[in-house]
Amino acid sequence: MLAAIIRAHPRVTMVRRGEPFFTLARSIVGQQISVQAAATVWGRFESAVNVVVPENVLAVSPGALQAAGLSRRKVEYIHDLARHFLSGEVRPKAWSGMDDESVIEQLTTVRGIGRWTAEMFLMFNLLRPDVLPLDDVGLQKAVALHYFRGRRVTARTIQRLAAKWAPWRSVATWYLWRSLDPVPVEY
Repeated sequence: MLAAIIRAHPRVTMVRRGEPFFTLARSIVGQQISVQAAATVWGRFESAVNVVVPENVLAVSPGALQAAGLSRRKVEYIHDLARHFLSGEVRPKAWSGMDDESVIEQLTTVRGIGRWTAEMFLMFNLLRPDVLPLDDVGLQKAVALHYFRGRRVTARTIQRLAAKWAPWRSVATWYLWRSLDPVPVEY
């Protein structure tokens, strides 16, 4: 099944998504809004902070970030992210020597970053090859469609099925997403 999906999507690959702070900030901005709305708010956010780095984000008032389209909660999240980077609580230089779960544990100390966001970061920023985002709705839909005739399945069932994809579960997930939507989403 997976081989057929891969053959149906030639010449498309996963690509790295920018610097860690930039990528995580963009993930927070895009949470729980449409892709189009996220792009609009992100453009306004970038204009407000000029260069998306922790120092610039903290230098802009919460009110100015809200005027750019961020909710009060997202402003809190972005500020918390910036403080974690500046304080060294989040250590991007250490990630290459850390396993996936340790990176997830570190990232989820930031308000507004949950396991799913951390998994997307592992896949699209660190290009970790064996991440299986069991809570991802797209993965659940694709597995149900291609392997279970559209019937919903449990995370445990997906995990068992995906065991044979290791150590390339990120790649398998990415192709399963492509089977639902051939245009990759930018995280």
